Amino acid sequence: MTRSTGRPETACRIGTAGWSVPQGGEGSQLQRYSARLDCVEIDSSFYRPHRPQTYARWAASVPQGFRFAVKAPRAVTHQARLRDAAPLLQPFLAEIAALGPALGPLLLQLPPSLKFDPALAQNFFADLRKLFAGCVVAEPRHASWFGPGPEALLRAYEIGRVAADPAPAPEAAAPGGWDGLRYWRMHGSPQMYHTAYGEDRLRALAGQLAPRDWCIFDNTASGAALQDALKLQSLIRPPA
Repeated sequence: MTRSTGRPETACRIGTAGWSVPQGGEGSQLQRYSARLDCVEIDSSFYRPHRPQTYARWAASVPQGFRFAVKAPRAVTHQARLRDAAPLLQPFLAEIAALGPALGPLLLQLPPSLKFDPALAQNFFADLRKLFAGCVVAEPRHASWFGPGPEALLRAYEIGRVAADPAPAPEAAAPGGWDGLRYWRMHGSPQMYHTAYGEDRLRALAGQLAPRDWCIFDNTASGAALQDALKLQSLIRPPA
């Protein structure tokens, strides 16, 4: 099966975790954000559920072609730790289905303490794929996830492995797993969630990105994410 990322890609998608933008201008924050960038990562879904009507309202407020990545609930990844998680996945997947065509990838961020357990991971991915046919990316953070066994399992279930900065293991600095969707999460370094990347590092990152990639800036605590995303976008897609 080949999973569609939602459009024929000619350039990577660039966005931020959440859509906080400066006050001013017409429309909601999401409307102003989506006029400048073409994707966003919904992070609040990790902490609490949202009603389907909320997802539908968000989808209705963005331009055609805009996409939402959605972070899986911590009840699935951090509390259940992937074990017997289908009953927790079902309501979440029903909620995000209200995004319709605007739904992008599902993000599974795993806790740093969660070691790779082949049987547990396979059971979870099998259950997930029975419930959800769309794109999925995982961000494992324990060193045991970076090896031939986990890579083969991720490819078998068509799940991309996130490239993360800072990288919890050397292999985590580049995307892995299924190569149908490469997803980058830039958390800010050296100070996570705060440090801006600056033009030199953004130029280097631009050279690594390919069509169909997603690049999300999560250095939101200092407000750097939006400016980094816009700068990277200008480097990859210069104004006409």
